[in-house]
Amino acid sequence: MIRLLIADDQALVRGALSALLGLEPDIEVVAEVGRGDEVVDAAVQSAADVALLDIEMPGMDGIAAASALRGALPSCRTLIVTTFGRPGYLTRAMRAGASGFVVKDTPAAKLADAVRRVAQGLRVVDPALA
Repeated sequence: MIRLLIADDQALVRGALSALLGLEPDIEVVAEVGRGDEVVDAAVQSAADVALLDIEMPGMDGIAAASALRGALPSCRTLIVTTFGRPGYLTRAMRAGASGFVVKDTPAAKLADAVRRVAQGLRVVDPALA
């Protein structure tokens, strides 16, 4: 079972991601936060395997949260999900230790597959950004 943390400042998006990914038989949503500066504590407390991080959040952006998470809980892999498919974000996210980067209009099945691949230690990059 993959223990997933979801961080997105939009409650509706966070709830939708949680509901969709929670339907997967091998994914358990163990924490949800709305701010980037809440990611590390939530990941540590929930023993998350993967953190699905929005790039634009108050308190700390998803890239900074990925970097902080890598230092605090190296076993937790990060997957950045964003509306903004800017190449500069991709480069910064990978430098910060993110294992994947996908855009929010990714179909639910592909997002679940991206979570699985990241959990296995693989890199996932949206083909449109690669």
